[in-house]
Amino acid sequence: MRTILSRRARPETDGPARPTRAPVDPPAPGPGSWGRRRPYRPQERTPVPRDHWLQQIRRLDPEKDFEEIYRISTAHEFPWDTMQALGFALYRTYAVPSIGRLLRDTGEFTARPQKRYDDTVLILDAPGEHGLDSPQGREAIRRMNQMHRAYDISNDDFRYVLATFVVVPKRWMDDYGWRPYSRHEVRAATNYYRALGARMSIRDIPETFEEFEELMEDYERRHFTFDDGGHAISEATLDLMASWYPGPLAPLMRKASLCLMDAPLRAAFGYADPPPALERTVRGGMRLRGRIVRLLPPRRTPQFARQSSNVRGYPNGYRVAELGTFPKGCPVHEREEQV
Repeated sequence: MRTILSRRARPETDGPARPTRAPVDPPAPGPGSWGRRRPYRPQERTPVPRDHWLQQIRRLDPEKDFEEIYRISTAHEFPWDTMQALGFALYRTYAVPSIGRLLRDTGEFTARPQKRYDDTVLILDAPGEHGLDSPQGREAIRRMNQMHRAYDISNDDFRYVLATFVVVPKRWMDDYGWRPYSRHEVRAATNYYRALGARMSIRDIPETFEEFEELMEDYERRHFTFDDGGHAISEATLDLMASWYPGPLAPLMRKASLCLMDAPLRAAFGYADPPPALERTVRGGMRLRGRIVRLLPPRRTPQFARQSSNVRGYPNGYRVAELGTFPKGCPVHEREEQV
């Protein structure tokens, strides 16, 4: 999961000057999904309007050009916010007992949390950067489906997770972004995740943002409850986030993360509500950051998730086909057979 609060609010105009396509050359001739993080370089700055990318988005059709709109929105307009929002979306799903318990039983999230974080980010990043039907995108989706098929995951759980990826980012931008999502961006993100869900063979996918929102809210009302599995994954995630900060700051970041959770989510994980004054301060600080970013010039070079400094496990590159887990069978089924 991506940290809910980054170590610092990196200005939206700072970042690596990288091409939009193909992170690096493959190690051998032929197509490949090889990624390598490169050193940050000052990006080109040219006097352009702050709404430069929004104007580009409005010229596109969210029904046909949803991938391009989604790429512009996530890599140019809201790269940092998108990472926080998608990380928060995934974190929410741990409060559903069937999801949190399964992740706990695999042992991966508690034994190797940094690798699980890195692999999740990189697998989800490939289709967004290169396209759902690009060689890199198809390979990432294939790898994701291979992992999921090893476990007993219900279609309802899949639909819920997909809904969080649609709904939580919009809510995040409304609350903390330098501007809210435009209608084009909402529709494009909805279509993007509908297309991704179809490639994952998820059934009965909602058609509109409003339907996704209703699905998410209803599922959480019915399923959010305390479970040891979900609590263990939450603790492992918060510990991972703390490891990205200097020691004295780690407890502060944990408290700030709790302040960004809503009350039902905290209750499902067994956390007490933070002091109201602290919650107001943290949320106010996030909104202040958004107002500051609004004053900055638009980002001219894209910032993809794979370029995050919190992705630490592959300094020399990676192949999407080698990311993730390669389980022999569902750990839940194996435990039941042993009993």
